[in-house]
Amino acid sequence: MILVTTETVSDRNCATLGLVTGNTIQSKHMFSDMGQGFKTMVGGELKSYTEMMAKSRAIATQRMIDQAAAMGADAIVGVRYTSASVMQQAAEVLAYGTAVKFV
Repeated sequence: MILVTTETVSDRNCATLGLVTGNTIQSKHMFSDMGQGFKTMVGGELKSYTEMMAKSRAIATQRMIDQAAAMGADAIVGVRYTSASVMQQAAEVLAYGTAVKFV
């Protein structure tokens, strides 16, 4: 599956199939969250959260790809990501784009 942030795939004619999305909501366990809270006092990267968000993006992306594949898509154009806090220790990552078929 080809994923691009552009509105087209270079040198390809595409037929639009529709919107595809994938999302996940992740949280860290209480002890990890406390450890990261202490880290904010001294500064620096919160590696545990960086890893959590990278994993979340990968899951959301795969779910979006699976939805596009079920529609018979060859690519997803206009791929975007967004995130939001859904509660104090949980964040949602949403991947979305437009599924297209090469013609």
